[in-house]
Amino acid sequence: MAETEAALRTLAYNVRTARTRAGLSLDELGRRAKVSKGSLFALEKAQGNPNFATLVRLADTLGVSVSALMEGAPQERVRVVSAEAVMPLWAGTHGSEARLMLTTSGPTTVEVWRWKLQPGEEYPSHPHQAGVVETLSVTAGRMVLVVDGVEHPVEAGQTATFDGDTPHTYRGDGGGTCHLIMTVHLPPGPA
Repeated sequence: MAETEAALRTLAYNVRTARTRAGLSLDELGRRAKVSKGSLFALEKAQGNPNFATLVRLADTLGVSVSALMEGAPQERVRVVSAEAVMPLWAGTHGSEARLMLTTSGPTTVEVWRWKLQPGEEYPSHPHQAGVVETLSVTAGRMVLVVDGVEHPVEAGQTATFDGDTPHTYRGDGGGTCHLIMTVHLPPGPA
């Protein structure tokens, strides 16, 4: 429970700091990110419980990565992260999940995600800001990537990439669990 409270305090601080840096009021951030002012106010007071879609919309609107909203300052030059140490940011009803493993720093930001998709279970994603590129590498099983309404099967050993500024969905397919690594390449600067 203490870890959850600490994570909420970090998230609250990071959202408030990014909003202030971007020169946005709570009203304006809420309008742009499609999040109510009340929810943002609670979040900045470490009293909210935002879902994954809300975090993605806030990050996109503020021009930062999701992990930049969730992580404290880096402590080490080299960071090794195990999947068990990272809470899922999305969990489906049949055992699917998405974990944000880490985010790189530098002139451009890259998020590294670990996904598990059960057959038939899907996650629909809203379009990201212009310039976001996603890459999916399936390590086991099979999935269907739907980009702008067009289905693209992706199997173990295959990698797909696409511009993330259009509606897209990740769906498990076939007879077993699909495991994949996803990278999200963010453009430099605010949205």
